Amino acid sequence: MALSKNVKIVEVGLRDGLQNEKVILSVAQKTELGKRLIQAGVHRIEAGAFVRFDKIPQMQGTDEVLDGLYKWNKKPHYSVLVPNERGMMEALKFKPTEVAVFAGCSESFSQRNINCSIEESFERFKPVFALAKKHKIKVRGYLSVCFGCPFEGDVPEKKVIEMAHRLYKMGAFEVSIGDTIGVAHVGQVQSMFKKMKKKIPAKAIAGHFHDTRGQALANILAAYNEGISVFDSSIGGLGGCPYAPAATGNVATEDVLYMFQKMGVKTGIDLKKILAIAPWLKEQMGKNLPSKLGNVGLLKPQPIL
Repeated sequence: MALSKNVKIVEVGLRDGLQNEKVILSVAQKTELGKRLIQAGVHRIEAGAFVRFDKIPQMQGTDEVLDGLYKWNKKPHYSVLVPNERGMMEALKFKPTEVAVFAGCSESFSQRNINCSIEESFERFKPVFALAKKHKIKVRGYLSVCFGCPFEGDVPEKKVIEMAHRLYKMGAFEVSIGDTIGVAHVGQVQSMFKKMKKKIPAKAIAGHFHDTRGQALANILAAYNEGISVFDSSIGGLGGCPYAPAATGNVATEDVLYMFQKMGVKTGIDLKKILAIAPWLKEQMGKNLPSKLGNVGLLKPQPIL
């Protein structure tokens, strides 16, 4: 199988990256982060979520962030997360390029995350897909805890593949397979995507890996070797899930870019410009970020004394 020499990065720092952080950035700070990412060449960017702000206050101001970014630059592919029809109606005011829906692959996680069963979550998707089709907006599907659940443990591979196929049949142009608690390993990733490609075209599958156990880059490489060419990442390695105990950050955008750049795989994103965001972002968050490359930088040979 010939592997793609181009991969697409979906920057989720403004949503998945911030939703579990104690520091709540202002609308101005989030908008500035979005602008800096776009200036670095990020083309696909998740700008926020229309959710209950009493539950996830970090997402408050998503409407203003989206409005500010659209007025500044209409070219990027902006996305926003919507949990239901009400969220979709909010999103429609801005006519985003894309909206995203999400479901958990275990009943326990679904109840903790969105307070409904898996079947009920799919019922909530129906009006979202209908409105999206009417307004010619793409829908991306997220699946959480695909490789392991913090409450139930192992998640059956067959169940994840069936749910991904169901989302695809409903009209999702892309399904992001999430390792929410960073428990996946290379063998598991290879097996999952090899079988999933029999149900869904590889171009419609994305990988979403958290680095809780330091396996994210290895898992991304394993997925890439199975023909997957779309990956979610978060600037600085920010992130986590409010409803998944011990779920640490997403894989860092700069770490993913570094790996692919050294492999000769193009992303369309300027690694040096992404790295230049790190000092500013650390200051805004008031802490060091998990990113490996963001903390040490690129190799700079030192003179021999």
